[in-house]
Formats: sequence, structure tokens, C-alpha cells
Amino acid sequence: MSQAIALMPALNGYGTLKEESSAGASDAVDTAAETFVTEGLAKVLKINNICDSEHLEDCGVVNSFTNMAGSKINMPATLYELSSWFESITYSGSSYSTPDTKAVAFETANGESILAFYNQSCRTEYLNQETATRYGNFFGFPQSNMCVNFIYDLNGSKGPNTVGKDIGIITIFNSTDSNVVAPMPSSPNNAGSGSWYNASKICTNADNETRLPNVDELSSMLINKNIVNLTDSVFFWSSSVYSSDKAWGVDARYGIRGAGGKGPTRDIRCIKR
Repeated sequence: MSQAIALMPALNGYGTLKEESSAGASDAVDTAAETFVTEGLAKVLKINNICDSEHLEDCGVVNSFTNMAGSKINMPATLYELSSWFESITYSGSSYSTPDTKAVAFETANGESILAFYNQSCRTEYLNQETATRYGNFFGFPQSNMCVNFIYDLNGSKGPNTVGKDIGIITIFNSTDSNVVAPMPSSPNNAGSGSWYNASKICTNADNETRLPNVDELSSMLINKNIVNLTDSVFFWSSSVYSSDKAWGVDARYGIRGAGGKGPTRDIRCIKR
């Protein structure tokens, strides 16, 4: 996927996205995700079958699956169902929202079923260019530069349909010079808490096969919090550094990423290497 995305000059702007003319009308047009796959991704990745939002099951997409917490949840079918933070989010006087888009599915040559969620208005925004501040800390909305989010199933409709076994996530940030991440949490629970200075060691001590996620990996987990069971009441450290005295993390209480002092105690969630 990383190699394929690198061949695409830009990821935003595909398809048509028009809201219905009035409440209850049936004239809404949404070809954004489908066009991204058919006219963009299919040009650089071998795809066997593409299924629109009305026929996702024809590409092996299941109606429900087991998340990292062991709970059965419904498969999201729109961007808003994936995460309500795309619909509306406000923090410290700044806000972000984007129109809803329907998911599209496709099957790869290897037999994987992949569900794609698309943000047509995603932008390229490097973290150090974010200037919104609160209490001297920098923050931004990772949803704004998430272009595509995939939920993949390695064996289609066959079992066990469980995150961490045959189901996982891939998220692509930035319309140009895109970054592709596929974080897999090492467990459904946090590894503990501490300052940024000992966060990486906590992950290593928990399991030599785990590490601290970088900020894009952690942002992917934030967007897919219902799938990976990211606790929605705390701030998490990432391994990404903002400056000599600040590091990046995500605040799952507000749906934002932020850069703050490395000293405070924050929660830690590890991912597999």
C-alpha cells in the first residue's frame, strides 16, 4: 500500500460530493470514495473487484466483527460512522468538520477484503506548522489531514473476524508526500502511565515485541478508537518529538493531537513492532 500511494501525486479531490437539496430529499450525490478507488488507487494497485456502498458484502465485507476489547461491533459504512469527530469537533476556539462520505470496498489479488473511508478535503499539514495554542501547547485536528482510512480483512468473510487476528487498520495522512501507517495495538489495555522520557521504556518492558507509536500511528488509533479500544478519557504519549522540551501525543477526550511538555504523566498505549 505504501508503494502504491507513493505513485499517486495527490489523494484529495476525487469524486463528487453534494448534499441533498433539502431534508428528506433523495438527490444527494456521493461518488467520492468510489472514484478515489476506481480512478486513483486502482491505477497503482492491483484490484480484482470494487463494490459500492450498497453492495459491500459482495467484496467480502462482514456486517459485524470483534474489536480489540472483545466486543462485537457493527462495521461502519460511512465516514461519520467510523468517527463522529469528522462530523463536528471544537477545541479551544478552533473547529473542524467535513461532509460525510459513504465507504467503498474492494478485493485485492491476494484475497483481502478492504473497506475504504475517504476524506475528499484532506490536506497536507506538517505537524510543526500547526500554530493553534492553548496554555502554551500546540494542537491540531488529525482528521483534517487524514485522506483515507482502510479496515482490512485478510480472509474476507471467513472467521474469526477479529481485530488483531484477521482484521486491522491502515490510515493515510497528507494529500501529498503521504504517510501510510498500520498500527496494531499489542493489547486492548494501556501499558501504564509516565512522562515522555520513560514512555518508550514502559512499552519495551511490557513486551520486547512492542514499541511506542509515533504521532501518525497514534492519530490513526484515535480515528479508529472504537476498533482498537482507545480509551476516550485521557491523553496518550507518542514517540514523535516537537522540540527539545515538547513531544506529540493525542488527547482522546477532545479528538485532537497536541504537543506539550515532556514531563507530565500521561497514559501509554503500545503497538506491535
